[in-house]
Amino acid sequence: MPSTPHTLTRTWRLAVLTGLAALVTAACGGGPDGAGGQEPAASGAPSAIPDTTALIEAVQKDDAVTLPAKYAQAGMLHLASNLQSAPNNFYAADGKTPIGYEVDLAKAIGKKLGVAVHHQDMAFGSLITSLQSGRVDLTMAAMNDTKTRQAQIDFVDYFSSGITIMVRKGNPDQIAGPDTLCGKNVAVVQGTSHQKFAEEQNGKCAQAGKPALTVTATDSDTQNQNQLRTGRVAAILNDLPSAVYISRTAGEGKFFEVVPGEPINGGPYGIGVNKENKPLAEAIQKALQSLIADGGYGKILQAWGVEQGAVKEAKLNGGS
Repeated sequence: MPSTPHTLTRTWRLAVLTGLAALVTAACGGGPDGAGGQEPAASGAPSAIPDTTALIEAVQKDDAVTLPAKYAQAGMLHLASNLQSAPNNFYAADGKTPIGYEVDLAKAIGKKLGVAVHHQDMAFGSLITSLQSGRVDLTMAAMNDTKTRQAQIDFVDYFSSGITIMVRKGNPDQIAGPDTLCGKNVAVVQGTSHQKFAEEQNGKCAQAGKPALTVTATDSDTQNQNQLRTGRVAAILNDLPSAVYISRTAGEGKFFEVVPGEPINGGPYGIGVNKENKPLAEAIQKALQSLIADGGYGKILQAWGVEQGAVKEAKLNGGS
């Protein structure tokens, strides 16, 4: 995982360009880990927002998992998120219904525990303090589980994000992974971990006696997408969920695709729990592990097209 808490993911914003939905990534910060402002996918790309109702309804309560009596009696867990980060968590077209793969995972975990999960939208920077103060029970907002944050809250890891390579539909430059970027033009957003990785990869190409990368650093993903569409660059480096969503929505899914493979420099997203509430953290961990074991977890991620980020184990504080 990158050395700083917020270099793995960046703020994502969705812009409408000539009637097409496309993500616009702002500079790191503002939600340090992928909390950005976005709108739902364009109506012309229905596959970007799957109907997961049946998947959630199929989840069964796991009686082997014990939820602390306080929450079981209330029948509700209060979860804070920054509902502006498609496809992680964002609002449906009605502007008030939370959707996204994180939202679905939270609902499924709630069903495993026999309680409902209520989403509360707040600024990314308020999530940890709201958890520490007891205002909410959980947080789930594409927040990287890092050692620095583990000093403040506990995490139950549910997803592994990292850098992903996005190319034109059909992959005309035949890019299969980082090593095949040598000699290619690659676009990144200025000041991100993606730029750092491209520069590191450039050094590896030189060591291997291969042509260097030409790295184009811009101010936004929108500029990078335009360059990729017109062939001025062969690839864009982006975060896994963002790249998947762009590839499924831009041009109704006809413009881009994501190169298969494990996320580069991957690290976990974690569900935040107050450090004074170990029983709740353990219940969430066991419920998620149960969801992984019975296949419901994988089906939810697959429905959203982000199965590349699946974890095999729901670790407690597994980040570095």
